[in-house]
Amino acid sequence: MTVKETRNQIGTGIITEDDRYLFGEGTHYEIYNKLGAHPMICKGRRGVYFAVWAPHAAAVSVVGDFNGWNPEANPMDCLEDSGIFELFIPDLGTGELYKFAITTTSGKVLFKADPYAQYAEYRPGTASIIVDTEGFKWTDSGWIEKRDKMNPREAAMSIYEVHLGSWKKKNRPEKDGYYTYKEAAVELAEYVKDMGYTHVELMGIAEHPFDGSWGYQVTGYYAPTSRYGTPDEFMYFVNHLHKEGIGVILDWVPAHFPRDAHGLADFDGQALYEYGDFRKGEHPDWGTKVFDYEKHEVSNFLIANALYWVEKYHVDGLRVDAVASMLYLDYGRRDGQWVANRHGGNQNLEAIEFFRHLNSVMARRGHGAIVIAEESTAWPLVTHMPEEGGLGFTFKWNMGWMHDFLEYMKLDPYFRKFNHNKMTFGLTYFNSENFILVLSHDEVVHLKCSMINKMPGYFSDKFANLKTGYTFMIGHPGKKLLFMGQDFGQLHEWDEKVGLDWHLTGEELHGNLQRYVKDLLHIYKKYPALYESDDHWDGFQWINANDGDRSIFSFVRYGKKRKKSLLFICSFTPMEWSDYRVGVPKRGNYTLLLDNNHGAYASTENPPVFKAEKKECDGQPYSIALPLTAYGTAILRFS
Repeated sequence: MTVKETRNQIGTGIITEDDRYLFGEGTHYEIYNKLGAHPMICKGRRGVYFAVWAPHAAAVSVVGDFNGWNPEANPMDCLEDSGIFELFIPDLGTGELYKFAITTTSGKVLFKADPYAQYAEYRPGTASIIVDTEGFKWTDSGWIEKRDKMNPREAAMSIYEVHLGSWKKKNRPEKDGYYTYKEAAVELAEYVKDMGYTHVELMGIAEHPFDGSWGYQVTGYYAPTSRYGTPDEFMYFVNHLHKEGIGVILDWVPAHFPRDAHGLADFDGQALYEYGDFRKGEHPDWGTKVFDYEKHEVSNFLIANALYWVEKYHVDGLRVDAVASMLYLDYGRRDGQWVANRHGGNQNLEAIEFFRHLNSVMARRGHGAIVIAEESTAWPLVTHMPEEGGLGFTFKWNMGWMHDFLEYMKLDPYFRKFNHNKMTFGLTYFNSENFILVLSHDEVVHLKCSMINKMPGYFSDKFANLKTGYTFMIGHPGKKLLFMGQDFGQLHEWDEKVGLDWHLTGEELHGNLQRYVKDLLHIYKKYPALYESDDHWDGFQWINANDGDRSIFSFVRYGKKRKKSLLFICSFTPMEWSDYRVGVPKRGNYTLLLDNNHGAYASTENPPVFKAEKKECDGQPYSIALPLTAYGTAILRFS
């Protein structure tokens, strides 16, 4: 086919004047249906329609195996006043590799992957792949309808954070032994459901070239990574988890992107997706580019991408990575490396507006899908509505709680009495935002030790410590997140190249810890007192926050109806108490649901019951006395 034949064959009209206007305004929320590569019938001919935004380019063409990667074979036409190039190629089908050959104003030809590609070549290949993603038959409508009616801030949420490539490995050479999306769906759903988690959060699903980035340096924002299979297979993954009653959250990275030659960096020969000024457009610490949120087309690319995962792949939420790096112009930069905003401050005003726009649109169109901020500073009102001056996120990771909790847990029990406030400080601000308590992958890499090896003492003491810590975490207001392996005491630090040591679950201490965490998670899901009122004092009451000498904490969690309330007692030393007395707010029976030695009590086991005495303790009119073993825990139900 000659160049002349290609250019004169079919005029498309597929991208309309309205499409161009909305894209230029940053409000074309389904632009991915127009830009990219789309198999279709155009004017009676079956083929593939290509479109790409490259306003600085002198010329653009489509290249691939089908034309010998010849930049002169299939040139594209530029649509008026839009910077969008388009081309329909007849008789082309799915499965073909392709890129855009972009001729810059200096005459250099760049071979770029499609920013809107919905599938990509398996690394180290970098080409995009033509795919049809319209044929999957979803069967999760009941789940979506239920999600749409739910208030996520008053619902149970215990998240299992997973790196799919290292959760488990298959004993086969293909693709490093990765589980496929379909294989992982079955085994992961079974494990998560049995343990009692409500959601899975997947690290790094969007296509990325380097395994060691864990998926946080993205080149294919619209493409589920080919490491684990096809787009249809990822749809199967989400659909299957939904059918098993499990939500799916994706990590999402609108903060930055890598410099890889085939990616977004200097896409059309100039800064396009990134800020032109290096003081705003580059992260010195990470060696990555920063999105230019001031360009409407760039913010449209990202907001449409967020909606794409929710609307096309039915995911239940996005965890937005590195939010602080977006909000602060001086994040990770020294003097002279950053430029102030128009008011002279260090806040990125365009990023603030981007978040408000994103979260407003998601709330309007997301059918109950959530947006979570990984925000590590004291930026105010992250989870408050934009009309209140907030950013509009559904939840925020509580990084302050995580830091204090781990610093306390790493201490020898003798020194904990001098650091008692580390465990109580989080309760001074827990209702300032809608928080998720997180023990994520970031805490078990880079010589930080695995969770079990952070714990002090002899080997058995480490497990006892961790059980007490997890009990405190379940009782503390806020949704929950644990990274894979932490629930059974994975010994070595997380390594994305190898699977978890699942054989450890067959050993006594590891298996006992896993069963204990399972018991905690099922108690959490069963009792609304633990999740209905996470953001206000009606749901929490200290019994004794000041028993620092004994390093014991006691508190109550209440549901909205004040029924089936739960009393927590957590001791963080190896001391034993034969009759530890704790104040309680009312008369009646207090039934033991769980302790550190037994785990959860089944109803058939006749669990211990303690009757409240009219004896003042801890400022309460009643009290009970119960045995508390070394690193003792107790969760008791009362009404």
